[in-house]
This record gives sequence, structure tokens and C-alpha cells, in this order.
Amino acid sequence: MTIAAVLDRITSVTLSSVTLPLPTGISDAKVLTGRQRPMTEVVFLFAEIATGEGHHGVGFGYSKRAGGPAQFAHAREVAPDLIGEDPSDIGRLWTKLVWAGASVGRSGAATQALAAIDIALWDLKARRAGLPLAKLLGAHRDSVRCYNTSGGFLHETIEQVKDNATRTLAAGVGGIKIKVGQPDWREDLRRVAAVREHIGPDVPLMVDANQQWDRPRAMRVCKALEEFDLVWIEEPLDAYDAEGHAELARELTTAVASGEMLTSVAEHHELLRHRAVDILQPDAPRIGGITQFLRLATLADHANVGLAPHFAMEIHVHLAAAYPAQPWVEHFDWLYPLFNERLETSDGRMHLSGRPGLGITLSEQARAWTTDSVTIGA
Repeated sequence: MTIAAVLDRITSVTLSSVTLPLPTGISDAKVLTGRQRPMTEVVFLFAEIATGEGHHGVGFGYSKRAGGPAQFAHAREVAPDLIGEDPSDIGRLWTKLVWAGASVGRSGAATQALAAIDIALWDLKARRAGLPLAKLLGAHRDSVRCYNTSGGFLHETIEQVKDNATRTLAAGVGGIKIKVGQPDWREDLRRVAAVREHIGPDVPLMVDANQQWDRPRAMRVCKALEEFDLVWIEEPLDAYDAEGHAELARELTTAVASGEMLTSVAEHHELLRHRAVDILQPDAPRIGGITQFLRLATLADHANVGLAPHFAMEIHVHLAAAYPAQPWVEHFDWLYPLFNERLETSDGRMHLSGRPGLGITLSEQARAWTTDSVTIGA
């Protein structure tokens, strides 16, 4: 008689759409060039999974400006396929859900909808083991270098950006990233020069052009930026222009970084195949969750590129801690109202907590901002 090695069964999946309002409209270069409107809110998809043995996990994905309802709708359609399954079989379940929605593809909103579920399954697995997720995966370190982006947007004056940098560094964050890519590139140089002078020569400084330059402009501006001893220049070109990024990477001494806007492992692999980046910036919620992120991290490590995951530090601190080479994690305080817990920063690093799983629980404010919710199963 063969006994199936089933440890537990999924009994319910609760999906929630939560709208996080931002205190002010956020503008980067895409707004200044007329491609987008200022961002006033972020829509989150939360997945809460429960099992017959009393275990549970929570995961989330997000969308900016558009896509939140599509993610929620797709997750609602495929989530019934999880009921009765063993939550340990995360890779198989990811594939099952992808095939449940195969007609809408394996990237974009479809797989972003799966990310919240996949992340919840990993959270559940680590909680059941009584381990922080990074320890379940196998951590290389207990803290990760971190830098702040939320104080460097273009809707703020350079004096505000300098004040933000002062507060950020005093809070124990290690580096500062500011936005560039304005219609007048000389203004970009003035802003970078002012911030570099303000924070001094030893503080890590990065810039992010948010895909706003063509190839000739990118080459010209990036070469002009080299004098500021930047850690990296981010998204100088369209996110899908692997060949253009590769040309920049060959010509510059400053590292080229990209990847946050890509929505699959396959798309990131194009950057690696062309040797287009020195630092890869995947976003687990955008590429389909932790299962896909781990696949990509293996490819990135094999290619000997750096890692600096985008946004969602509550997830990425764990994944970065498990990456062999020293990575960076992006510090954003926007998500603070959604969770009861905080990540600690000191001496330029973000520290893992001892809490099991991702180490987060949803706040009452997150519940209050819920605009749609459905429970599938018991």
C-alpha cells in the first residue's frame, strides 16, 4: 500500500484588494515628459491562505496607476484550483495556476496575480517551520545594504531632496537614490551635483532615469554623470532595450542597473544574455512571486551580476539575504500603514527580524482600505 506524502491541505484562500493612498502626488521623469500622470495611490492584492492543520500565510502584489482590478479578477478565477492541494508543493502549484490562465500568457497582470498567492505559500511554509523566510531559503547574511528612493522624486525641490537625504541617513539607511530624466538634462546634472555635495563623497548615491532617454542622450548624460562616483545609473533606456543597455554597460565605468519593469524570468534573461546590466533589479510581485524570483536569482548569480530588488522591501529583504553576492534592498516607507511590524535599519543596513515567514501581519488600517474581498473555500 502506497501512502501519499501529503502534509496538509489548503482549505481557503482570501483575496483582498486594498487601495493605499499616498500623501502627495508622486512624480518621476515619466510624469515630467507627459507619459504618465502623478501617482496618488497604490493598489495591493493580498492573498491569505489557510490549511486544515491550522497554518496560514499572507502574500501580496501591487499595481501602480492601473491594473489592480485585473490582478484581483484573475486571482479570483484561478484560486479555486488551490483548494485541497498540499501547500508545500509550491512550484507545482505555480505551474498549475499558470496553466489555469494560460490563454492570457505568462507575464504581466496574469502572473502578477499569481505572485500574491505564491508569496503567501512561501510565507506559510516558513511560518510552519518557525523560521524567517530568509533562513528557510538559506541566508548568506542577517542584514542587507539598503538605500532610499522615496525621498528623491522630482516633484520635490532640490532643497527638500537634500533634507530628505539627511533624515534618511540619520535613520540608518545607507544610500540615497534620486530621480533624473527631466526634459532638460542639465537640470539633472545640477540636482545630482547638489545632492553629492550635500551628502559628501563617501555616501553611496544612485540615480534613476525611469527609461526616459534615447540611446544618444543616454550615452551623453551617463558619461557626464560618471564624475559623481555613482553606485549605478538605473533604467537609462527603455526597459526592453537590452542591446542599448549592453552598449552603455560596455562604455561606462559606472554600473548600469535595470529590470524592475520586466514581468517574467524570460524578459530578465534577455538582459543577462546580452550582458546588458551590471546590477539586476527584479521585483518578485511583478515576475510572479518568490518561486520565479529564485529561478532568476540563480541565473543572475551564474552571470555574476549584482542584485538590487525593486520596492516591496518586506519581501525582498529575505530574498536579498539569500543571494550569494552582497545585494542592495530598496527602502520605501510607503507601505508602513499596511503592516503592524517595521524593519530595522542601522549602520546602512536593513536587518532581518526573528519573526517567522515574512514577519508581517496586516494592520487594521489595511483592512479599512479594502475595496473588494472574496474567500474561496471553507
